[in-house]
Amino acid sequence: MLAGVAWLGGLRVNLTRSYPLGLWRIEPLERPAAAGDLVFICPPDTPAFRMARERGYLGRGLCAGWFSPLIKTVVATEGQAIAIGSNVSIDGRPLAHSDVQPRDAAGRALTRFAGGPVPAGFLFLHSDFAGSYDSRYFGPIPTSGVVGRARPLVTFEP
Repeated sequence: MLAGVAWLGGLRVNLTRSYPLGLWRIEPLERPAAAGDLVFICPPDTPAFRMARERGYLGRGLCAGWFSPLIKTVVATEGQAIAIGSNVSIDGRPLAHSDVQPRDAAGRALTRFAGGPVPAGFLFLHSDFAGSYDSRYFGPIPTSGVVGRARPLVTFEP
């Protein structure tokens, strides 16, 4: 019952290393998501996210495909140009902490996003954590998946 109350109250527990571990709140985002926003977002039910769940990058949750929502920072929006080499550049400017890894921590190959403009209705997402599974690998995802702003309540760094 406590878990149901927490869910309805917008509380989530983050157990991934992309952002601090602990208790987070989903707050309304009453405008379109913009660069710099830290958001909860439901990933689309695609092969990239099914593989991510199989590999343990994300858990089961109440999003489509039974995925858990991601906590990510919006770093690019509609029309911005993404280039991916050894790191990410947005409109020609390198993105800090965006080294692209060829393999995950278990040694499994990672496919990087090919790059290109962020389509209308999509967001390019990032986390400074080197091992984060973010848009470096799965590309832009639909803005329709934004659940709300992510706000840490009680968190800690492992």
